[in-house]
Amino acid sequence: MKAIYLPDQPRPKGHYAPAMVHNNTVYVSGQLPVDKQGAIQLGTLEEQTELCLRNMEAVLKASGSDLQHVLKTTIYISDITYWPSVNEVYARIMGDHRPARAIVPAGPLHYGCLVEIECIAALSGN
Repeated sequence: MKAIYLPDQPRPKGHYAPAMVHNNTVYVSGQLPVDKQGAIQLGTLEEQTELCLRNMEAVLKASGSDLQHVLKTTIYISDITYWPSVNEVYARIMGDHRPARAIVPAGPLHYGCLVEIECIAALSGN
């Protein structure tokens, strides 16, 4: 197993790695709408969703993968009414690639965020 940390971003405040690579699979921890300095960005739902996905993409890249190798995402939202907007941003960023996915209405999320996204992906060479 190999823990993945992004060299240009602060380490998570909690006791976890942004990702773990094991057996040609990348397990990406939940990504919040956090900028590269570690500050939460509580913009619109659409802005938060895009930032979560871009953070997920950065972690995948650092792990040797990319969005086209995502096998499954789990998206936590603080309100089920956010589903259509989150889906729209997700579809725009993921393009034609349609991995397995769950959207879970989870109630309040950490730091007042509206969305958090985690994923499982294959390494790009596989």
